[in-house]
Order: sequence, then structure tokens, then C-alpha cells
Amino acid sequence: MERRNGLVFLVLLLVFFLALSVVFPIDKGVLGQRGMRLGLDLQGGIHVVYRADLSSAKPGTENEIMEGVIAVLSNRVNPLGVTEPVIYRQGDDRIVVDLPGLTITDKEKDSLSRVALLEFGELIAANETDNATVKWENVFGKWKSATGIIDGEEQELTSRYFKENTFVARDQMGGIRLVFEWDGEGSQLSEQITSRLIGQRLGIFEGDTTLLGDDGRPIAPTVQAVIAERGEITGLSLQAATQLARQLNAGRLPVPLEIIRDQTVSPILGSDFVGKGVTAGLIGVAIVMLFMMSYYRIPGVLASLALIFYAVLNLVLFKLVPVTLTLAGLAGFIVSFGIAVDANVLIFERMKEELIVGRTLGGAIEAGFRRAWSAIWVSNVTTFIVCIILVWLGSIFSAAVQGFGVTLFIGVAVSMFTAVLVTRTLLRLFVGTALARQLRLFSPHLGGK
Repeated sequence: MERRNGLVFLVLLLVFFLALSVVFPIDKGVLGQRGMRLGLDLQGGIHVVYRADLSSAKPGTENEIMEGVIAVLSNRVNPLGVTEPVIYRQGDDRIVVDLPGLTITDKEKDSLSRVALLEFGELIAANETDNATVKWENVFGKWKSATGIIDGEEQELTSRYFKENTFVARDQMGGIRLVFEWDGEGSQLSEQITSRLIGQRLGIFEGDTTLLGDDGRPIAPTVQAVIAERGEITGLSLQAATQLARQLNAGRLPVPLEIIRDQTVSPILGSDFVGKGVTAGLIGVAIVMLFMMSYYRIPGVLASLALIFYAVLNLVLFKLVPVTLTLAGLAGFIVSFGIAVDANVLIFERMKEELIVGRTLGGAIEAGFRRAWSAIWVSNVTTFIVCIILVWLGSIFSAAVQGFGVTLFIGVAVSMFTAVLVTRTLLRLFVGTALARQLRLFSPHLGGK
């Protein structure tokens, strides 16, 4: 028994030092690859809420469409330089995009929500102005969608037929070229359209607006030859071409999105609260530890060591899951300390009762943990249920509520581990030693025993 307990202690010690290597430094950790993820209220950044237009969606496909929207937005956000964007669904038709530590322009916010980035058009001839539908209009004239026939159906030529390998290059004169490649269907459409438009302009449009070049003029090159497999767009600035290439490679949104909330969050208030929150948390934990040590003596000291282990293990999980730490999440983490202490109090009170009736320290430890386990299990399961409800409600109404529920859930789970395994292992180390005969060191109610 002693040998097995010693092995468990060594394993726990190894886990503790490995956990420390992950947690510190806080801003890096995990072998220098990932720091602690901070939410907008702590770090500042951009908070945008989009509403998806599901009016044309087939019944039963809404969840699949929303998952596709989140995937495409994630791909489009990363080229903006955000390594840890927070993108999640809120309610039935809303997508929340949090970009901590970032500022982006209104144009970039709008570009995230565009369904088809590029559409191709052909000029409406003078003899068909009465019959053709005008989709765009600019200095070159009136435009309609450039279409071809695939499997007997008329299809519009858009960037949804691009392969995800668009790139930016320079020509021999140093000009910027946006090079793209068509997929199978796009190749057929492009060959049909460019065959009949040789010597005419092929317009390029972003949604409802004309794609403008670096000089501010519409990009509408004259078709010189049949384009079947790949093409290029010239006239863009390097920055515009690079951003457009990244977004084209990110995929196409399945439904339109509308910005319904747009907020820039300052980190000043958040960082002030971080300092105060951490200070308050440390003071609270220190007071709890002092109380535990003064009231329960050696078990209180061991419980305090287990709390340190508990805190480090929580921070490891926050980094590895990873958890985006907000003010609400920080509150959940601090609250979970009280729950961790509560489990130790139940155990020590049971131990005290066993010692008073004359049990040895070893017997009191085992009986105390065994008798306290049912109360610990039931109280923690009820807390788990509350956390699940908070996470569910938070996914619909408030990310703050969700963050509180997540950190509290993790804290309660870790507290069960540290209270039952870590504290128990540390207490067992004293069984069979000279201190085990000084029962007053394990309970203030045993007087001179």
C-alpha cells in the first residue's frame, strides 16, 4: 500500500512539473506555441454579429448551412492575421465573430460576409436592351451575367468555379496579376463564354458592385483568346489582389449574411479588470488557505498544496482545450476554488468524526474519503447540470454566460480529481510516520491525543 501510494505521489509530482512547463510563461506556454487565449473584454478587438438569410434554405438543411457558414468565415478570417478567432453560432440564424487584439476596416468586415466574391458579366448589346436584364451598370455600359450551358442548363460564370489555388504573381514589367484556375464545370463555361466574346469586354464584379482597379476604373478586360483552364485578372493593387486571392481560396458562403451588430472593444477596461480580478482572486485564495491551515492543521496544509495543483491543472486545460478566458470565465474559475475547498471540508469533517471515535489515522483517512464520496459526487453532478444549462443558454443568448459555465465545469471536474486523488495521496504519506501518532495535528478537536 505504501509503495503504491509512493508511486502515485511521484506520478502526480511529474504531472505537476509538466503542467508548470505548459502554463508558464502565460503568454506562450505549450512549448512556446500558444499563449492564454483572452476574450474581447480582456484583450480588446472586434465583435461582429452576422445574420444568415435562411429564407431560401430547404427545410431540415439549416444546421448544415450554418456549419458551412462558420467554416467559410473561419477560412476568411485567418488571412486577416487572426490566429485565434472566436466564431460561433448564436440562436438559429446568427453567427458571432470575435477577433481579439485586432482592428479591421469596414470593407474587410463586409468582405467576410459576401456570398460570391466575383461574378463575370458581358455587355448588353444595343439591340437587346429591351429583353435583357440589367444586373450592373458602369462607364462601359449595361451588363448582364455571362452564362453558358452545362448539362442542358444555363449557368452563370462566378468564382464558385475557381479551384482553391488562386495566387498573386508579377509579370515581366512588374505588374500585379491575380492568377486563377477553373474547375471542370468552370472550364466549360469559360470556354463557351470567351469563345463568343473575343474582341469584347468581360466585366468582373464583386456582388452588386464593379471590381475596381488600382486606378479606380472598372476592371473589364477585352477577351483576346479562348480561356479554358486558367485566367488572370490585372489592374489590382498588390494589397487588393493578395486579399482577394486569400478570400477566393477560403470558399463560398452558402447563404447571404447581414451585419446586425458591429462593435470595437477597448482593452483598457478589460486589462484594468484583469489586474483587479487576479488580485482579488489571489487574496481570496490566500485567505481560504490560511483558514484551512489554521482550522484543519496538517490536512489544511495538504489541501492548500492540492489547491495549487488544482489551479495549475486548470490553467493547463484552459490553454490546451483551448478556453477563451473572459471576465465571466475568470469569475467561474475563482468560484470553482470554493467548490474545490468544499470537497476537502467534507472529507476532513468525516475524518475528524472517525478520529474522535478512536480510529487510527490510516483508518480515518480511508473511512473519511469513503463516507464523503457520495456527498461530493452528488453535489458536483448537480453543479455539472447547472454548468451544462449555462453553456446551452449562453450559446443562445450570451457568450459571457457560456464562458462562466465552461470554466466552472472544468473547475469542478478538476476539483474532484484533486480532492479525491491528490489530497488523499498526500494524507497517506503520513500514515506510519511519527506524526501519525500526533492526532492533534490532524484535528483541533482531539486536544492532547
